[in-house]
Amino acid sequence: MSSINKVSSEALLLVGKVIKPHGVKGLLSVWSYARTIESFLYSDTVFLKLEHQEPIKYTVLDVSPHKNSFLIRVKGVETFENANRLRDADILVDKKLLVKKSDDEYYWFELINMKVYLDSGKYLGDIKEIIPTGSNDVFVVRQDDSEFLIPSIHDVIKKIDLNKGEMIIRAIDGLLELNEI
Repeated sequence: MSSINKVSSEALLLVGKVIKPHGVKGLLSVWSYARTIESFLYSDTVFLKLEHQEPIKYTVLDVSPHKNSFLIRVKGVETFENANRLRDADILVDKKLLVKKSDDEYYWFELINMKVYLDSGKYLGDIKEIIPTGSNDVFVVRQDDSEFLIPSIHDVIKKIDLNKGEMIIRAIDGLLELNEI
């Protein structure tokens, strides 16, 4: 374990929280905000941050699913007492180390506050929230008193430009009229 020194806090992404120790050998029972094991599997390191303290870097040795959470073993945490000291710690990962499975996959942190335009050029607002559903996410786009619910599906999303911070959508029949407040 080492104190954070080469990665700024802005470069870290919150992915979970330590719930409690598991057993006597230093395992951490953790809740993943993404609810997937991939959040931890593809990262050799995590940063654990207790309230009012700097994040500390740990090497991930093992991750496994357990009931509705995950069990993580990190280097340097080998006893119940060590693990108990990390209770309620935030779990962060370096954004640069996140792996995407495809070119049209995006992380929520990349999309929040993105400007959304119709393919005609009309500005609809910014993505302020993302609602996970069983089949696809729904982007909550707001501007002033207007709110639109935009499904994250290929028929609607035409282009996402991370460099410009813009999303271009196609208005399929009924999409904007039904969702406008």
